[in-house]
Amino acid sequence: MDNVKITPSPLKGEINIPPSKSLAHRAVICAGLSEGISNIDNIIYSEDIKATIKGMESFGVKVEEKVGNKDEITKALKVEGTRNLRVVDDTIDCRESGSTIRFLIPLALLTGEEVTFKGRGKLVSRPMNIYYELFESQGISYENNSGNLPLKVKGKLKPDTYKVKGNVSSQFITGLMFALPLLDGDSRIIVTTELESKGYVDLTMDSMKKFEVEIENKDYKEFYIKGNQRYLNRDYRVEGDFSQAAFWIVAGILGANIKCKDLNINSLQGDMAILEIVKKMGANLDIKEDYIEVKASETKGIVIDASECPDLVPVLSVLAALSEGTTRIINAERVRIKECDRLKAMATELNKVGAEVEETSDGLIIKGKKSLKGGIVDSWNDHRIAMAMAVASIKCEEPLIITDSKAVKKSYPHFWEDFVKLGGVINEWSMGQ
Repeated sequence: MDNVKITPSPLKGEINIPPSKSLAHRAVICAGLSEGISNIDNIIYSEDIKATIKGMESFGVKVEEKVGNKDEITKALKVEGTRNLRVVDDTIDCRESGSTIRFLIPLALLTGEEVTFKGRGKLVSRPMNIYYELFESQGISYENNSGNLPLKVKGKLKPDTYKVKGNVSSQFITGLMFALPLLDGDSRIIVTTELESKGYVDLTMDSMKKFEVEIENKDYKEFYIKGNQRYLNRDYRVEGDFSQAAFWIVAGILGANIKCKDLNINSLQGDMAILEIVKKMGANLDIKEDYIEVKASETKGIVIDASECPDLVPVLSVLAALSEGTTRIINAERVRIKECDRLKAMATELNKVGAEVEETSDGLIIKGKKSLKGGIVDSWNDHRIAMAMAVASIKCEEPLIITDSKAVKKSYPHFWEDFVKLGGVINEWSMGQ
């Protein structure tokens, strides 16, 4: 579906939340670095996860879908890992996945062989300077296209003290964390600024610990990493994704009751912040051990600090646009360098349908309304913009058309099917070209 036309209607019912993309990346990588066979259950073949699987296969890891999972939405994978990575395909296509490229570059530098990383869309120009500075200090040779992809690297990581900024992306720290324990000496990562998105680093360390590799965290300012560690194979089930649950939580607040199943309420995911934020806004949630029920609620504007949960900004912008009073989203500057400039995208598209949204340098000021108009909006080829605007349709007075709606494939390929399952009314829409 390239474009969808949504006839406004409340959503209600039960939904199985898709598995966490963040944890799936980490599980595939940890399993790939383990000797022996790991079974990873509850994976969705989103574009980003396919890129990471293919990338690990480029290093000699064998990944196959388990029998019996062929027709199901979620898959089970059998991963035959290897401690000694080798380059079997010297070009890795990361598609549009920032996680894939930033997690796999340090792994390529375990091999000492030349590897080229390609990308598509906005990934081609997303910032990589943190690695370029490390390459220079480590004497690793690299070539890029005037700062953009493709990127060619050759060299070998060595045990060292790595100084990394913490306010660009935690993905660089995660990438180093995967590789450094496999070196033959100890290393340290010194974080030279305040570390944002600590939750993602927690997910990395927790995933590695499950595969028996330990990292010492000194108050998120320094990480001490012993060398000569070994990842040990294991069976692992990926838990539900709070950043995807956020769309259905907001849909429930704006529509009718929605029960979100397959969530771990003791999760380390930073995006679990969605629960506290919407509760502060006045949402009525019933939180149980293995599901969360959301009831239609009248919400009020608040100040939302997005520094630890940047992926929630698009859908929270929608909730804010339909909440009483003014909401300020702050500390969200980094969402300008995601798949698109998400602050500009959400301000632009919500204003098209009658919202009152103003951009600031690091966030948004949103004055709430009772309803939105409808009309034609664009996804900016960004999965989270497409899904957020789909949720906004619930409170539109006229149909809402979303162009380039297939962007959801990046993280949630069956999003539109789930939308319809909850009572959403959509048609494919031709723009008459």
